[in-house]
Formats: sequence, C-alpha cells, structure tokens
Amino acid sequence: MKILCIHQNFPGQYKHLAPALAARGHEVVALTLKVKKPTRWQGVTILPYDIRGRSAKDIHPWLQDFETKLIRATSCCNAAIALRKRGFVPDVILAHHGWGESLFLKDVWPQARMGLYCELYHQSLPVFTAFDPEFQRPQTQSDPLRLRLKNLNNRLHEEIMDAGISPTAFQAGTFPDHWQDRITVAHDGVDTDLVVPGPNATLTVTDGRVLTREDEVITFINRNLEPYRGYHIFMRALPDLLRRRPDAQVVLIGGDEVSYGAKAPDGTTWKQIFIDEIADRMPPEDWARVHFLGRVPYDRFLSMMQVSRVHVYLTYPFVLSWSLLEAMSAECAIVASGTAPVREVLTEGETGVMVDFFDTDGIVEKTCALLDDADARARMGRAARAFVRDGYDLRTRCLPRHIDWVEDLATRTPRPPRD
Repeated sequence: MKILCIHQNFPGQYKHLAPALAARGHEVVALTLKVKKPTRWQGVTILPYDIRGRSAKDIHPWLQDFETKLIRATSCCNAAIALRKRGFVPDVILAHHGWGESLFLKDVWPQARMGLYCELYHQSLPVFTAFDPEFQRPQTQSDPLRLRLKNLNNRLHEEIMDAGISPTAFQAGTFPDHWQDRITVAHDGVDTDLVVPGPNATLTVTDGRVLTREDEVITFINRNLEPYRGYHIFMRALPDLLRRRPDAQVVLIGGDEVSYGAKAPDGTTWKQIFIDEIADRMPPEDWARVHFLGRVPYDRFLSMMQVSRVHVYLTYPFVLSWSLLEAMSAECAIVASGTAPVREVLTEGETGVMVDFFDTDGIVEKTCALLDDADARARMGRAARAFVRDGYDLRTRCLPRHIDWVEDLATRTPRPPRD
C-alpha cells in the first residue's frame, strides 16, 4: 500500500516504523520541514514543504498557538495537493498531529485512513496545571477556557482520526472518553540489543577525567535542563548529596533551551538559575565533581548510562521520557519521582526506587542508600532490564505492534472529513 508520514521533524516517532513499512514492500513517503530537497532514507522518500504565511500582530493570546498550527496545516495541505497532482494517493496517513500539519489532509485524500500519534491532551485539572506551584501559577477562572482553545487542534483532528496510537496508558488516558475506543497503547520501543549494560564502558567528562564502572557515578538527564523534568529539584539536592558522597561524580546531560513549560527570564537559562541558587552551598572541590555535558551524541549518552551507578529521573505528570526506559534497559539502578507516568513502568523496590518529586531530602537518602547497597542495585537493574525486554523491546514487541496497527488501519472504512 501507499503510506504518507507527516512529522515536522521527520522521522521523529517514525524512526523505526517508516523504514520497517518500506522493507515490507509498502511505498512510504514523508512530508516534513526537516529537509530542503527531496531525498531517500532507508527506503523512504522524504519530501520537503515550506511554511507560507506568518502570524498576525495583536491576535488574541489564546489563539496564537492555534494560528501557528493553522499556518503549518495550510502549508502542508498545499504540498499535499501538489503531491496528489503527481498521482500519489495514500491508503494510510500517519501523522504526529501536535503541530497541526495534518489538519486538512483528509480534505485532499478523503479515502485515506488517518492514524494519529496521540501524545497528549491538555488537561485543566490542578494535578496538571498546578503540580509545581513555583512555576505553574494557581489556576484562575480562565485557565479551563484557555486550555480548551489549546486543545482546538486536538479536537479538530479527532473528527478525521480513524485510529490513534499512544506510547503509554498515562498519555492515552489524558484524551477524552470518546477517543478511547480508537486509541491503541503501544510504546515506540527501546532497542534492547543496543542499549545494554556495559561493564567496560568509559565516559570522558568535562575536565578530561575518564569515568568507569569503578567510579561512583550519579547521572541525570533532560533534553533541556528545566523544571518540567525536575532539574531544579535535583540541583537543590546536589549540595547535600555531594557532601554525603565525597567520592561521587555527578554527570548531567541536557541543553540550555526549553522543551516544555515556560522560558527562563530574559537573558538567563534554567541551567544557570539553579547553578546560581546553590552556589553558596557548593565549595569549589564539590563543583569539580559536577560535569555538565550539554547535548551529546547517542553513543555518548549510552556510555553515560553504562557507567552510571545510580540514575535519577524526575518528571511532572507529563509525557514519559524515553531515557527512563533506556536507563532501565542498561540495568541502571534508578531513583525516580513517583508521578503517574513513572508508576506505569517502575515498580517500587523491584525495578527501581520512587520518591516524592519535591522531596530533596528523600532523593539524597534514597540515592545514598542505593549507592551503599550493591546487591540491591544489581537486583533492581536486572529486573528493570527484564521488564523492558519483555514489554518494550523494539524488535520483538513494539515494532510488530505498530506494523500490525498500520496494516489493520488500512482495512478500515475511512471516516470522511466533516463539512
């Protein structure tokens, strides 16, 4: 069959699925902003589209987000019309609809089946909007109204969705009840043949020191160092943690930008704000044991996981990071926030240890307890890897589920676009 993938940063979540579908003999085409000219990648034809139009001045602030999505939707629609004129008619459209691009594609190809990657539906419950009062202002009367507008892209896509797929039950559960019978829960998967324990792994850090499994290494990772992933909490725990562990080396991976939540105040970064906050509690000899690596290539990320003695993972009730499952696959001993997305994959005392997100003392205590208990680390690390291999392995579990989902989608009667 003919399959069209839509993702502004392709391949994104289709990194493994799109080539696998092409390998099965399907014609797979992708429309994306990622490339400037047509190219081929692992059997997939990748075509560019350009953003045409710009945001209006003085638009209502609640509509700014949707206007950006609408501009992408019309730009992608124009590229789809050009593709249709060249004779391409997809049987299935796979789209991560979070950026709005796929909104009008059922109007271009009414008979195509639309399969959406359902990442998150914005909720107005306090557990989502005011989980961290330090950075999330108390809910006002207008917040549910604003979030209803923020979900406009989700709502319009529901009208054209033939099926959805969501990586975790937590994420699927954020969507309204009338979506649920069309959403399949299937994670993107972890390559457990690649993400393995590394007894001989080494990691060179900022001062040229080479860390190994013989070192007491504590690790922490965000895509970008920011509150949504608990960077501020980890940093506040750091002075006491280093005081308690005079031989520990702490390695942090993450950029200086913002992936989620609000930006740092003008001229600053969240990274620097919390470095400054704890500066007077950190003597120079302790700072010398803290290594910020920034963003790193994947092989270096794996080396960090493989030398880690304890890995700390913190998150708001939000999208689960792939890095937690990868840490589990690498047999890391894990201290994680006991938030809902974490509880879906981690079992207290069996595959890791959980702590209240805000409990800096608890993070210190539980990290130290694991550092002192090699048997517990080994036992939980092995159990964590076994859990991931059994339920989240890319080749044997997740990719086959996704392929079956796509090929089943192709047999369904498509929902027509509404007028």
